[in-house]
Amino acid sequence: MTMTASLENCAESSLARVAPIEAVLFDIDGTLCDSDPLHYYAFREMLQEIGFNEGKPITEEFFIDTVAGKHNDDIALALFPADLERGLKFVDDKEAMFRKLAAEQLKPLNGLDKVRKWIEERGLKRAAVTNAPRANAELMISILGLKDFFQAVIVGSECEHAKPHPDPYLKGLEALIASKDHTFVFEDSVSGIKAGVAAGMPVVGLATRNPEHLLWEANPAFLIKDYDDPKLWAALEELDKAGAPRR
Repeated sequence: MTMTASLENCAESSLARVAPIEAVLFDIDGTLCDSDPLHYYAFREMLQEIGFNEGKPITEEFFIDTVAGKHNDDIALALFPADLERGLKFVDDKEAMFRKLAAEQLKPLNGLDKVRKWIEERGLKRAAVTNAPRANAELMISILGLKDFFQAVIVGSECEHAKPHPDPYLKGLEALIASKDHTFVFEDSVSGIKAGVAAGMPVVGLATRNPEHLLWEANPAFLIKDYDDPKLWAALEELDKAGAPRR
């Protein structure tokens, strides 16, 4: 057996364990849409404007390490450790800039409509679980035409702890009245994958922007490039077979 075939078999069996499937949970940023470039642009421009990092633009590496997938309270503290109040005001202003950019430029990830139909055809429960502010989450869901798709939207700041803690995903299960044993997660960040795994569910990682070696360290079931990835559809086919009634 080739290495590729072996990995694909692992992908299939890792989702098959949640059969019969009951629910699917999605992150939003980087998972439903490739929004990180818009966040990066907003942070880079606004931080440079105030002379952060001696006026030098932040790098993508800095963005991945300090910002991607993290809650705004943690980002504010990382950027302005000596002045949290200033940091919180800054991230609020940055989110306003992001929403303007998103309204003009946000696009769904490849294959999202296909996986949406797969979920709807099977009557599965579904929720969005995010560290983004609610205003961002609702705007992105609306732009992507998913307002009627999600039955719940869980926001990290409204939970006791945001991701990487499992609380948001556990709250998502509670909102849907779904079992972790029959649910899986789509995520694109290290903190998000850690949260889903800690909540006891297999996580399909999307290598949208974050480096694959970092995502693997968070222990996803497997990684895909987008929702058109053959690895995903092989795993979903296996999941269907595992959940089919015995004859």
